[in-house]
Amino acid sequence: MIKTTLKIDGMMCSMCEAHLGDVIRKAVPGAKKVSASHTKGEASFLSETAVDENYLKDAIAATGYTCLGVESAPYEKKGWFSR
Repeated sequence: MIKTTLKIDGMMCSMCEAHLGDVIRKAVPGAKKVSASHTKGEASFLSETAVDENYLKDAIAATGYTCLGVESAPYEKKGWFSR
């Protein structure tokens, strides 16, 4: 799994968070654990494969938000029984 974190400008409320989550789910059909925070100014999700950053930025820009940056890193599940 790959965790992708996006720095987003333009989110002002929880409705913006929900809207951005919908945009991510539509742009990345296999996205899991999609979340957004207007207070942090970021959104994140998990996917099986790396996502085309330019496609994602364009999808976000088309809705009126600005993607300031994209970070992708391998995701390891954390929990009591993981090593």
